[in-house]
Amino acid sequence: MQYNILIVEDESDINELLVKILEEAQYKTVQAFSGTEAKLLLEKKIPDLILLDLMLPGISGEELLYDIRENKHSNVPVLVLSAKNSLGDKVSLLKDGADDYITKPFEPEEVIARVQSALRRLGKEDNCKKILTYKDLQLNPQGRIVKFDGTEIELTAHEYDILYLLIKNPEKVYSRESLYELVWHGGYYGENNTVNVHVSNLRKKLKEAGSKEDYIQTVYGIGFKLQ
Repeated sequence: MQYNILIVEDESDINELLVKILEEAQYKTVQAFSGTEAKLLLEKKIPDLILLDLMLPGISGEELLYDIRENKHSNVPVLVLSAKNSLGDKVSLLKDGADDYITKPFEPEEVIARVQSALRRLGKEDNCKKILTYKDLQLNPQGRIVKFDGTEIELTAHEYDILYLLIKNPEKVYSRESLYELVWHGGYYGENNTVNVHVSNLRKKLKEAGSKEDYIQTVYGIGFKLQ
């Protein structure tokens, strides 16, 4: 199941950045660029979580937060995004009903960690605890631990991230471009051999762990998938 996150942020660059961060982490996103637009969207569909900027055109973030807590959306986790970083501001917003507070500028890892934490507190992120399995492979997302037939395999961070994407969506073919963008968070320019090298290393480590078959299939002209 993919969770729906409403992003309420009037600065388009930040809004698009948040979309990229969240969709790379397999969340669905809906964008609003004003408090008024967000309120209209909330009347149509309640998301699983809201990322809320404070300084918005139309209805302010504080007003929208009050409206959310006073109406039928009261249980939706709301994470406030703000450049204000004083303790007084944070305490005030938490008292007003915010579930958490993310200070701008933020790191992608912090956003994902706080989103996961908020969903987990509401009982919506239990699936993140589940161990992923594929044939004799086991992957523990919480501990970032990979085992083959019970034996742990030492992977680099990027090798783990590639395998995580493949095992989470075993039927999906990932292009080299998409793997590079999702794992390295950068643009792919067609001649970078980085993805091929890491996939080759993954295959080698799986064989060293005792695999008799090649778990990663090359789909010629496209990219990679599990087989």
